[in-house]
Amino acid sequence: MFVGLRCVREASPGAKWQEIFNRTWPHYHKWFTAEGNAARPSYLECRDALAQHMPELVRVYKSLCALAGGGDVASRFLSGYGPPPFMSGCTQLVWPGAPDSLVRNYDYHPRWFEGSMLYTEWLQPVIAIADCSWGVLDGMNAAGLSVSLAFGGRKWSGDGFGIPLVLRYLLEICTTVAEATAVLRRLPIHMTYNVALLDRFGDHAAVFVGPDRAAGVLRGRVTANHQETIAWPEYAVITHSVEREHAALALLEANLQSLESVLGAFLEAPLYSADYHRGFGTLYTSAWSPARGEVCVAWPQARLFQSFERFEERHMVVNLRVPVASRFAR
Repeated sequence: MFVGLRCVREASPGAKWQEIFNRTWPHYHKWFTAEGNAARPSYLECRDALAQHMPELVRVYKSLCALAGGGDVASRFLSGYGPPPFMSGCTQLVWPGAPDSLVRNYDYHPRWFEGSMLYTEWLQPVIAIADCSWGVLDGMNAAGLSVSLAFGGRKWSGDGFGIPLVLRYLLEICTTVAEATAVLRRLPIHMTYNVALLDRFGDHAAVFVGPDRAAGVLRGRVTANHQETIAWPEYAVITHSVEREHAALALLEANLQSLESVLGAFLEAPLYSADYHRGFGTLYTSAWSPARGEVCVAWPQARLFQSFERFEERHMVVNLRVPVASRFAR
């Protein structure tokens, strides 16, 4: 089982982003239109929603639409508004160490992983692992804010934006956790997600969002794939959400002294998952250290280090393996 991550630096939308879009668009098009074109909002609805809720992104959006060919379906997809439902299994931990870091496992099906890390300077410098062409799974900006997402374990969906574009918006316009939580409180979001936040001052939050609830802001350092209660028991059992939450909490209690020790635990069961055939296998572990502007992306046998000061364009391909049982499991 292999997974790739291509690191690309391009200050403004251009040929490099266009190449990524052209390579991945057939897969996104199939996903976006699986329920029929009429199931997705119209171009005018998408354009107006973006202009109303994320006006700062409109200029970039227009540039990306042009690079994507200006077609109706692609432009609706790129708006991030009203996408089909999607979910993943992830664990997030804000580690209070040296340096403070946002550590997460991204659990998904390898076939649907875009495999791009982008260093852009659209509204401000941002390094992020991409999804939906310009959305964000996790990342940080040069102002010192880091973000990541996890599915919140509830079936409800409604009108709103897909969470990857929401995270892109946070990184493009916010500088602190306080600013990011204020934005999350006002945005319509189409499904239930848990957003982890950490800034360069050490402030952190876990924000529970969804289409049928006001954003809940907590000071907890650990989130998995449920919110205050288990709303979807079958999903929680399949993804071991409670077990992963307990394992991450145990890491805090273990008082580990190095970030590498935390990464090592995230690369072992139960935090690390090999359930790839059902779409919940761990594709990568990332540790974002916003005070230093550094990120480490980790796999059982490989590490990738990037930063705002030193970013290397490269393409990594790694072989995923089944981990051993963790000594931190409960």
